Order: sequence, then structure tokens, then C-alpha cells
Amino acid sequence: MTPTVSPPPADSLLVAGMLRAVLAGAMALPMLIFYAIGTLGPFLVADFGVAPAWLGYLTMSAFGFAALLSLWAGPLVNRLGSRRALLLLFLVTALAYGLMGMAPGFAWLVLAMAVCGIAQALCNPATNLLIAERVAPQKKAAVMGLKQSGVQVAALFAGLLLPGIALQFGWRAALLLLVPVSLLLALSAPRIAPRPAAGKSAGFGLIRPSRALALLMTIQLCVGVALSAYITFLGVFAAGQGMSALLAGSLVGVFGVMGILARVLLTPISGRMRDESWLLSILLALAACAVAVTAQATPARHWTLWAGTIGIGLTAVATNAIAMSMLLRDRAFGQPANASGMLSVGFFSGFALGPPGFGALSGGPWGFAGAWNALIGVLALGCLLALWLARVRRGMVLDAARSVEAR
Repeated sequence: MTPTVSPPPADSLLVAGMLRAVLAGAMALPMLIFYAIGTLGPFLVADFGVAPAWLGYLTMSAFGFAALLSLWAGPLVNRLGSRRALLLLFLVTALAYGLMGMAPGFAWLVLAMAVCGIAQALCNPATNLLIAERVAPQKKAAVMGLKQSGVQVAALFAGLLLPGIALQFGWRAALLLLVPVSLLLALSAPRIAPRPAAGKSAGFGLIRPSRALALLMTIQLCVGVALSAYITFLGVFAAGQGMSALLAGSLVGVFGVMGILARVLLTPISGRMRDESWLLSILLALAACAVAVTAQATPARHWTLWAGTIGIGLTAVATNAIAMSMLLRDRAFGQPANASGMLSVGFFSGFALGPPGFGALSGGPWGFAGAWNALIGVLALGCLLALWLARVRRGMVLDAARSVEAR
């Protein structure tokens, strides 16, 4: 890693507050577009005259590109340093929202979403490197939970505010509103991130994941598939059961609130566990149950939509924050920025694959019932992989103990 020269200590209230705001903003703004598609989907379908299933291609554009770029994001962030990486992240985010707000057609919107994928690829490596540089070890898990909760703040904002803004001023205005916010954070980031010192630059070679990291990447792939498909089509499914657009947006808002609670509360708890893999397995099993509850919704039974959304927010959402915290605690996964980039490859690949796959299944002979069952199967697979990861990590601990005894 390139040596860094740190700014004043992060223990003052002002600097600590700015640090947390930049971390949360770096996660929230690039990911906000994902939730915006879920809440603004009806407006986009009506404006561009496309089928609802086409919304999946917007998500695939952003997260497919983000997954590809994440292969090199870790080394790039190490080379740039957290200061310049965060500045680049916020400037690209501002550009992406500006292009989306001015998109003359659906194809242009797809390309603008791909620009946002650049920021999505940078967000985890850049913020994790900043935490590694600026946060005391005993506070890392709590700050990680707060940082990851920024994604759910985005869901809350998208669910509660964007539909109203779109109804009043149009969906374009709702997205253009995010440009000045991104620029403000671009000005704030250099004030709390360390300045890179002169040193040898890191290379851009691909990182080969360890066995433990490969398993964690695959688990996050399953989580990404389930979360992206669930949120992208929740509004469409709810509308099909007779729920209004504003109430469907509120579902995403509730999802955001539950996700914030889950990440803030469960990430510190996981940091005190000997092996967080067991918690991942339990949360994914509960998430599968939440999807099953959602699938029971009918025009006369909307409570299952609320219960399922709350369940997904309290379970699957927390797993990404827990996984990122695992990378900071255990160097068996690799160097934080590099491992974060590789973990994002799995997570964003799931986000790219989930909506188009779910859209194809829901539009086929099995309908939404078949698509929901497929998500349950994906989450069950993730649950089993988490149990396998627990076994692998236990074997690594035993091997290390034998090595010490042999000496």
C-alpha cells in the first residue's frame, strides 16, 4: 500500500462527523440510482414507452460495468490513495446523475447508468481504505456498519422523497437534485482523507482471491442477485396487487429504515464473534423466509408485502456490511482495498444478473411465483456457502495452530 500522510486526528467531533458523512455519502450516492429505478420505474416506463422488464437492463448496465471495473478497483484505489479516489468517485457520480437527468432516450439512460458504475466500483475500496487509515481498530466494525448504512439511507431517500419530487417536478428533476450534493461531498472529502506520500505505486495486476475470499465473493453474488431483483421489481409487483405508486415507494423507504437498523446493530455484534460466517448463514435463511412471505401477497392481502420488505431489510441487507467488516478483521481475505474490490465483483455481478433474470422468469409461464421461488433458491444456496466458509475458516485456524506447535 502507498504510504500516507494523515491530516489532524479524527477524534474531534467536527472531523469525526465529516469522516462519517463522507463515508456514508460515498456509499449512498452511487447506490441511490438502484433504489431510484425501483421507485421511479413507473415514471420511466411511461416516459420512454418501454416494457417494465426493461428496467432490469438499467441495473445490469450500472452493476455489470461496476463488477468488471471492480477487478482493478482495489489496486487503482491503492495507487490513487483514499483522497484522490474519493474525489474521483464524487465527481463521476455528479457527472452520471447529470447525464441521466438530461437523457433524451432510454439508450442514453442505459449509458449514463454505466458511468455511475465507475463510482460504484470505487465506493467500497475507497471507503474501506479510508477506514483502515483513519479509524482506530476498536471502532472499525461500528464505523463500517455506519458506512454501509449509507446505502440504506439512499433507499430511504429514494422511497420517501423521490416519488413526491417526481410527481411534482418530474423524474429528471429528482435525479438532477443529486448533482450539487455530489459536488458538495467532492469538496469535503479532501479535508478528512490523508494525502498520499511519495512512494512506490501499486500495480494493476488482477488479484487472485484466496479460498476464503472466493467463497465470500460467491455468497455476496447470491445476496446481490436476491436484493437487486427484489427491489427492482417490488414496486411493479406491488402495483400488480393494487398498491398505489406512493405506497409502493414507501415500501422501499421502510426497506431503507430496516436496513439502517440491521447494519448499525448487527455489524458491531458480528465484530465480537469468533466467526461471522454463522451469522451470515442465519441471516440468509431468514431472508429466504421473507421472500416467501412477500410472494403470498394478493390484492386483498398487502400486509405480506410490508412484512416481507421488513424481513429482507433486517436480514439480507446486513450481510454486505458484515462481509466488509470481515475483510478488515481477517487478513486471510487479503489487503483491505484489494479484497474489497474483489468482494464487490461478486456483489455487483449479482446486482447485474438479478433483475434481468427475475424479469425473464416473471414474464415467462411461471410468472412472479416462479421468480420468487428462484430467489428463495439463490438465498438458500448462499446460506449453505456461508456454512462452508465457516468450515474453511475453522480449518485455517487449526492449520495455523499446528504450524505454531511445529515450531
